[in-house]
Amino acid sequence: MTDIVILVLAMAATGAFAGLIAGLFGIGGGIVMVPAMYYAFLFLGYDDPRIMQVAVGTSLAVIIATSLRSVNAHAKRGAVDFDVLRGWALWIIIGTLIGSRIAHIIPGYILTGIFGGMAVILSAQFFFGRPDWTLAKEMPSGPLRWVLGGIIGILSALMGIGGGVMGVTLMTLCGKPIHRAVATAAGFGVAIGAPGAIGFIINGWGQDAVPYSLGYVNLPGFALLAGSAFFVAPLGAKLAHALPERTLKRFFAVGLVIVGCLLVREAIQAAG
Repeated sequence: MTDIVILVLAMAATGAFAGLIAGLFGIGGGIVMVPAMYYAFLFLGYDDPRIMQVAVGTSLAVIIATSLRSVNAHAKRGAVDFDVLRGWALWIIIGTLIGSRIAHIIPGYILTGIFGGMAVILSAQFFFGRPDWTLAKEMPSGPLRWVLGGIIGILSALMGIGGGVMGVTLMTLCGKPIHRAVATAAGFGVAIGAPGAIGFIINGWGQDAVPYSLGYVNLPGFALLAGSAFFVAPLGAKLAHALPERTLKRFFAVGLVIVGCLLVREAIQAAG
């Protein structure tokens, strides 16, 4: 019972931290929630090879709540570019549905390795990225938008993240101010979380990898994480407009590298 209480408190704290960074960086919080749930399921003794799928699917469901809360807080400050959201949402949704199917087909250890490897790669953006780096003055349109939107959706579904890391990077490289990019990327999370969660429920139906789950979405994990993240996301949005981000981003990048390396090691051991 003591272990369960500790686990519940840890998951609630993880949800609160995920909500904070969802508002602060516009990233949906999945980069924190997925490894937290993965290790929580291992701690509880679940050894099904698809527990990573459950961690990713549950994260996508939570991202619906964190992203809605975050984008609403940013919208009140007039920081969300709804033209970008309307132009990119469909292609991100299509990519997310494709990604949720791919996540079901591939073995769990490969998904674990993908998450770990991408976490290490994405940490570079937090550590080295600068908002004044630009490649274009406008966001891509036409076929390039379709392709990039689909890629954001696919990778976000495979990792259980809100698309903010890739979305913020893309928008700042295309001349969007960092605060506007963060606010708009929070909206990407809604376009990813809703179809992603539905896809993981459908594709995981009947798998029973973790008890009390709908497909690959674990209901107790969703309740704990979403409940705490929902109330903290507006605080992160407020801090995003008040604090310098450079040092915080670098600390976060170091954490990503550590978690990413641990998950890659888990994947290699499982494959062996």
